[in-house]
Amino acid sequence: MRYSLEQLRSANARYGMFHAMADTVEGDFQFSAKDNLTSKGMETCAGSRILEGYVPAFDATAISKIKAAGGTLVGKTNMDEFGFGTFSANSGFEIPRNPYDTDRACGGSSGGSACAAAVFEGHVSLGVSTGGSICCPASFCGVYGIAPTYGRVSRYGLIDYGNSLDKIGPISADAKDLRKFTYMIAGKDPKDPTSCVQPDGFGEDRPVRRVAVPKEGVEGLSQDVADAFEKALSKLDSLGIETETVDMPTLKYAMPAYYVLATSEASTNLARYVGMRYGRQDGDLSLKFDDYFSDVRSRCFGDEAKRRILLGTYTRMAGFRDRYYAKALQVRQAIIADYKRVFSDFDAVLAPTMPFVAPKFEDISKMSALDSYKADYLTVPANIAGTPHMSVPCGYDPDGMPIGMQFVTDHWNENLLFSTAELWQENFTARRPEVVM
Repeated sequence: MRYSLEQLRSANARYGMFHAMADTVEGDFQFSAKDNLTSKGMETCAGSRILEGYVPAFDATAISKIKAAGGTLVGKTNMDEFGFGTFSANSGFEIPRNPYDTDRACGGSSGGSACAAAVFEGHVSLGVSTGGSICCPASFCGVYGIAPTYGRVSRYGLIDYGNSLDKIGPISADAKDLRKFTYMIAGKDPKDPTSCVQPDGFGEDRPVRRVAVPKEGVEGLSQDVADAFEKALSKLDSLGIETETVDMPTLKYAMPAYYVLATSEASTNLARYVGMRYGRQDGDLSLKFDDYFSDVRSRCFGDEAKRRILLGTYTRMAGFRDRYYAKALQVRQAIIADYKRVFSDFDAVLAPTMPFVAPKFEDISKMSALDSYKADYLTVPANIAGTPHMSVPCGYDPDGMPIGMQFVTDHWNENLLFSTAELWQENFTARRPEVVM
């Protein structure tokens, strides 16, 4: 469905999904993209004040491919600053609001993308996942979202959070769109060498038959999520999909390993933003270099960005690198091996996407940083392993808030996810939010 500029702006005024918007909506179809994907002629800030005013001269590869297919980029979606968050509440600009309840978060860090996919019928938005930033907001907003295998989609034009973790994928209320748009944006790209190792195919094209449910993935859930997940398992059984509980002991180590790896890479990536070569350049030029850099970074980085820069710098310091960073790399290999072991007997690994429904903003403000980090314990393992994973809506709580579950398959086997999601959509009654424009 096509929307006019007036409709898009009206919806944005209510839900806050877009940071920047296009001046025209002409084209075969409309799409949006997360604000950390560069877009020619449209401001791109990665949710940070330090990049305010940056208008790229080129499109990210994923965006250029959709434009070549006839798509019109109508907006850049709000997000946590540089992807640092679970609720899109760490944005340097506007915080997107959940279309099912505007007092609640959309999830993060691709919150604006999931919000747009839920609000606009037939709309597809590109998200970026580092530790769950596609599946988390897809779950909170009751839509479908896929993070393909690491390297499946070119990262050229992406303002990276963690180079070895970041994946670009589509979010939509229609499961069929995920297949269509992933095929559209996938492929080898000489501008991104990590995209050049992928095979030509997307794996066997059928729904999953045997699914492993790790016991570690059903611990610490809210009662509403646990109940919805149990009903979903029964529904899968009725569709001929066998589920079995398994042990995956390495999953409990994924969270600490992830935050060491991700913040180490983030602190390196963000070192370039000093108000001289990159980012805002409005500092006091009479200051010495170090004082000038510190002034710009102190003023323009948010609290969460500063926290992750400090943590990542610490874990890379001489004397600590082997103790933290090198150890985290070893844990990553153990997690991949654990997934491979399970995939030798099962088509997929399944667990709830998030341990609770979208929280209210007043509750988020009471959370410590550690509490926010812990919320990602179900989505982080697949991101560390670089495996493809997809969140599908599986139920609703008594207040009507969406609940999602996440399928994970072996590397380069996205077709299993597409076919399973399409089968699920045919047999699951989804509830759209009551959208006000």
